[in-house]
Amino acid sequence: MMGKFFRKSGNGSKSKTMEQALIYKEKEEFKDVHWVLKNASAKQFYEFRFDMEDFPNISIQHISGLEETGLAFDNNTISGTPVTNNMYDLDVQFCHIHDQNLMETKKIQLFVNADPKDLWKNIPSDKNAAFYKSEEHSFKGSFSDKKMVVASKRGRSHAHEGQFREDDFAVRMLPADWNIVAVSDGAGSASAAREGSRLAVVTVSDFFNSQEILDQIEHNVNILYNRQSSAEEQREAQQNVINILSQSVLYVHHTLEKTASENALSMNDLHATLIFTLLKKFSFGYIILSFGVGDCPINLINSDFSDVQLLNRMDVGEFGGGTRFITMKEIFDDTMFSRFRITCVENFSYLVLMTDGIYDPKFTTENKLEDTDRWKLFFEDLAGNNDDRTKVDFINDEKIDEELLGWSDFWSRGNHDDRTLAIIY
Repeated sequence: MMGKFFRKSGNGSKSKTMEQALIYKEKEEFKDVHWVLKNASAKQFYEFRFDMEDFPNISIQHISGLEETGLAFDNNTISGTPVTNNMYDLDVQFCHIHDQNLMETKKIQLFVNADPKDLWKNIPSDKNAAFYKSEEHSFKGSFSDKKMVVASKRGRSHAHEGQFREDDFAVRMLPADWNIVAVSDGAGSASAAREGSRLAVVTVSDFFNSQEILDQIEHNVNILYNRQSSAEEQREAQQNVINILSQSVLYVHHTLEKTASENALSMNDLHATLIFTLLKKFSFGYIILSFGVGDCPINLINSDFSDVQLLNRMDVGEFGGGTRFITMKEIFDDTMFSRFRITCVENFSYLVLMTDGIYDPKFTTENKLEDTDRWKLFFEDLAGNNDDRTKVDFINDEKIDEELLGWSDFWSRGNHDDRTLAIIY
């Protein structure tokens, strides 16, 4: 009986020894594998999942050293938003599922890159300088029977040198339920561009703040969209509307000329682009009157994102990347009328105006501005599908102006211009 007992005991010990050897082997194999964690970036969401397929019996319990990174470990995944750039030495604490009382440690490293935004200075502009302008400005409110949000933010290139925001915008509720939004981008090479852009948007808004002028526009719009009007009457009404719009642009140009003269400046010192939309809801639909000079787009997106229209002529391409400005006499030529659009739609989802600080990084080329897929991606970006996870909420929109300003601080290599984005929704 005793012999049998010892034989059993020996077999059990042998089995136990083999099991311990296998556990040891699997732990050593896990220790030996070279884990290369992908680099993280400070202030950007990070996620790395350990592939444990080859180690079904190994259980990672904890990773010490993660606390100071701002990251957390759960379910074989490191995730979170690292706070600062550094090289971090981490200890992976693990055990074998058949020997959970004995913890082992494996060393790995995580490199967190610096946030490129932190490499840029943010020097305040001189409040005592002529034509001082705040570094950012936003607006939220109603626009006809819809809502509107606008954000204008100084670009990193200007902030780095303590220069001014040269973009500008104006939103105004006009008589007889008309509304106007105007956006302008001051030329970086022009010494008083910040004043040129401000004057451009304010002056065009002032021009249309007139019951008499709006009555003339409305009278002609009603003829243009009256089915009983003859083709000749409609053509004449269309021309009358464009003539009034043309007068507004000429008024802006003359105001800039006067300002240049009064301040011993040249018109080149005030170079600025200009886009605007004048809108009113009629019984037959929304009337949108639009104009553009320069490289800033106006886009109308229909209710189901199946169609996107560019509502202005863009000064890109044929000028070799150069643009045109409201300060230039040469824009007032025979092609001037091609800069105006009269659009009538039953409804729409969004009407968007932007400067090239938004357009360049998000759309890159003019032909993408009428690409519905590109616009879907753009609004997904606004909804939070971006590296910063910043979200602009068009439903719960109590802080939408602050959110749009925050979103406008997105990082795009080589794109550090002022950014202005206006959205009617």
